[in-house]
Amino acid sequence: MTVHFIGAGPGAADLLTLRAVRLLQESPICLYAGTYIDDEVLSHCGPETELIDTAYLNLDAITATLVAAHDAGHDVARLCSGDPSIYAAIAEQTRRLDAAGVPWDLTPGVPAYAATAALIGRELTVPEVAQSVVLTRAQKDSTKMPPGETLAAFAATNATLVLHLAIRHTRRLADELSAHYGANCPVVVGSQVTQPEELILRGTLADIADQVEAAGLTQAAVIIVGWALSAEGFVESHLYSSRPPRPAGEGRPDASLV
Repeated sequence: MTVHFIGAGPGAADLLTLRAVRLLQESPICLYAGTYIDDEVLSHCGPETELIDTAYLNLDAITATLVAAHDAGHDVARLCSGDPSIYAAIAEQTRRLDAAGVPWDLTPGVPAYAATAALIGRELTVPEVAQSVVLTRAQKDSTKMPPGETLAAFAATNATLVLHLAIRHTRRLADELSAHYGANCPVVVGSQVTQPEELILRGTLADIADQVEAAGLTQAAVIIVGWALSAEGFVESHLYSSRPPRPAGEGRPDASLV
């Protein structure tokens, strides 16, 4: 049978994809991280689904559970907060499943940074302001960052910067980033976005650490830094501004000619 790694999105149950909901309804076993997955998301599971909270399970125990379910002929829904492609430990889990001969697949979810951008009504790529988005994390009590992947190197590009797993280090990070973006660079922090405890903080590199500490944020938050967050008076994208109107009655172009 198959292990389905499913992106649960940032929290709201109605942000799951149709495929994710179907897999949750059909899978007799669901593994989820209780620290991050809201009960409303679990409501998509079937009434007889066995729910297993992985919050206190290590990788060995999680893998053993997945393999046992496969051996028993059961599909498994493995819920991941946000999107499985970003900081979800998918690489470690799928490597072990491959070694055990257990098939698996991935269903994407809405990442927290995208949900945060939607809530504040901002595009993260603004013409001639920021055309790149860097997804990275803080390095403290975790695995080492690969050579060259330093905060200073990313900041030197002035791209929109999205920091995961970093909220406890906001003051240190803000101080370091100020040297590249300027202390008045806008910052947005999204905590438990789309969940009942949702909190959005808006500030600058000069004051965001004070706000984070005052709010007592220590986990489940994403930090977005960059001038796209406050861009005004920017040029319009050539994709639309320079394209002549399509003559009335003209259909879509032949894809083979594009």
